[in-house]
Amino acid sequence: MNKYLSVSPEVQEALKAGKPVVALESTIISHGMPYPQNVETALRVEQTIRDNGAVPATIAIIGGKLKAGCTAEEIEYLGKKGQAVTKASRRDLPVLLARGEDGATTVTTTMMIAAMAGIQVFATGGIGGVHRGAQQTFDISADLEELSQTPVMVICAGAKSILDLGLTLEYLETKGVPVIGYGTDELPAFYTRHSGFGVDYRIDTPEELAAAFHAKTSCGLKGGMLVTNPIPEEYSMPAATINAAIEEALREAEQQGIHGKQCTPFLLAKVKDLTGGDSLAANIQLVLNNARLAARTAAALSGIRE
Repeated sequence: MNKYLSVSPEVQEALKAGKPVVALESTIISHGMPYPQNVETALRVEQTIRDNGAVPATIAIIGGKLKAGCTAEEIEYLGKKGQAVTKASRRDLPVLLARGEDGATTVTTTMMIAAMAGIQVFATGGIGGVHRGAQQTFDISADLEELSQTPVMVICAGAKSILDLGLTLEYLETKGVPVIGYGTDELPAFYTRHSGFGVDYRIDTPEELAAAFHAKTSCGLKGGMLVTNPIPEEYSMPAATINAAIEEALREAEQQGIHGKQCTPFLLAKVKDLTGGDSLAANIQLVLNNARLAARTAAALSGIRE
């Protein structure tokens, strides 16, 4: 056992018994929403997973330990500490662990820790990707590289709308990552259901998602699978509204010299302000929607026998 890995008793017992488990990230808690809405949302997402037949495993770094399964008290701690918690990607882990510090896990580090613990399904809001203007900045999220090498199914509402979606898809294709549209032939764009870009395959049931992922891992193919699950119709925002807010947020980020891992939190917060909070409400609903699908898919995957 990795001496830095701490798996909660509930998650450990579920994995040992072959029960479905769904990983959840913690950046959304510390960096994605204000307190106490962040904690309320995290606990609501966990309950949604339980209601759909699986065990939630919120993942974080606390006191230099890779936690697979946080307690309600630990989620409260991360929520209250907020942006004082390091937003931890792959490059941050060695120093955080050595120093015994805290970290809020991104898609990248959540995938890594989930894989270490033996968790195969992960629900999140949206993945990172190739940023607009990456031809000059080389700003590409580590999430894409992790998807190419770590065997976890990531269920999301697409890549975040602030990104260059076309280049993100091209990068994933180069890395051999299957991009699945759940009930759709089109890549959803986080706050909205439509992007104008196609996916590799459409799959319409959790059972078929589980079968595809099982086939991938059984063949020994490395890397994960990206499942893009559109935000429910009633919460989808008009593309014109979101795109106008993103353009304004990008201009401000450039003026203020914001880049790197500070870029996404800044842009999402600015879009929230520009949309009068509508984007935050949409964000919560899409995460809950992804949690439901992830729990059902994990349940189907746990039912597959060799």
